[in-house]
Amino acid sequence: MASVGATLESLVDQVISVITNDGRNIVGTLRGFDQATNLILDESHERVYSTKEGVQQLVLGLYIIRGDNISVVGEVDEELDAALDMSKLRAQPLKPVIH
Repeated sequence: MASVGATLESLVDQVISVITNDGRNIVGTLRGFDQATNLILDESHERVYSTKEGVQQLVLGLYIIRGDNISVVGEVDEELDAALDMSKLRAQPLKPVIH
């Protein structure tokens, strides 16, 4: 099994999605990380989900996420992501992660 550092290293300069412990979904280009798994994202935005209206995308720009606040990191298929009509997507907001 690959280490967290090796896995993150393979994602540098790629678009990723990060789910935080408080249920936020932040999408951006991974520019770097450190030994505490703090992530630096560029051109990032938060996707806010709702059952009543489409997905809101709040621009964050250059953004740092503390490693102890990260639940999931995933690679984004940019072609598939660009084809999604966010204004038509409906979903329950994520609940905070309970440890």
